[in-house]
Amino acid sequence: MGSPMLWTLSILVLLALLVADFVITRKPHEVAMKEAVGWSVFYLALPFVFALFVWLAFSGAQATEFVTGFVVEKSLSVDNLFVFLLILTGFAVPAAVQQRVLLYGIVGALVLRGIFIALGAAMLQAGTWAFLVFGVILFISAVKILVEALKGHQDEKDPSEMRSVKLMRRFTHVTDDYRGTKMIVREAGKRALTPLAIVVVAVFATDIVFAVDSVPAVYGITEDPYLVFATNAFALLGLRALYFVLQAVLAKLIYLNHGLALILAFIGVKLVLHWAHTVWPAVPTIPTPISLLAIIGILGVVTVLSLRVSKRNENREAADTKA
Repeated sequence: MGSPMLWTLSILVLLALLVADFVITRKPHEVAMKEAVGWSVFYLALPFVFALFVWLAFSGAQATEFVTGFVVEKSLSVDNLFVFLLILTGFAVPAAVQQRVLLYGIVGALVLRGIFIALGAAMLQAGTWAFLVFGVILFISAVKILVEALKGHQDEKDPSEMRSVKLMRRFTHVTDDYRGTKMIVREAGKRALTPLAIVVVAVFATDIVFAVDSVPAVYGITEDPYLVFATNAFALLGLRALYFVLQAVLAKLIYLNHGLALILAFIGVKLVLHWAHTVWPAVPTIPTPISLLAIIGILGVVTVLSLRVSKRNENREAADTKA
């Protein structure tokens, strides 16, 4: 459905929103909850306005595909926030510059996903075997996420141990302290990186990992490259503000990764069935509305269960403290 005019307008709007975000974060400041909630509501409303446009200008089926893809990408992007929280905490990033780091991460994710979307579209044009490849990728990702979630080690990785971070520290001088939003400074007459540059590299490295999962996942919902691009763009744009809204809640979503593993496995099945249907027409496929209901159901169950178990654990710890 993406005409040259629609692609151009969409990219211009995306760039305008990113520029606005850079202007907002130009002056380092701690993000108040009122500011974070306001921007989160704005960025959560945008995709549904866009879905209405797709419904009126194209079809209800394409609008449903977009909403389903957006829900998948938004749920995966919340997992991004877990990793961002780990990195920002691990490197003791000052609160005043955290949103600038998040914005760099969002820009990096958009660029990487644009590349993966183009590669995915090329694979689909080459043959339906691409659906089988995407399905296998999602199965492997689902198993990996579920195993880590069951072991309880998914949030214990040390960001400073990432290969990209070690490589930068080995070949460049890094200052001992942060210098606002600057990543390169002069120290003793020589150029040096600030810890902020190390953090940004760590965030970019995680963006690559998440792009490998997210793009095949949304191609399991729609084959339209424009809709794949739109779902990723809308899911990522509001992450900066959403991070500060969910910062206190993220630790309570203890079963989110279990749910994401189920969603990726479900979409993997959907992709494999779609591939099999092109070879053997008698094989059934999973309609998009069913996918939407299944994904929302999984997210709803894991969210409610996470909050209940977290509340029970907090009450137990409070009781033990009093005792």
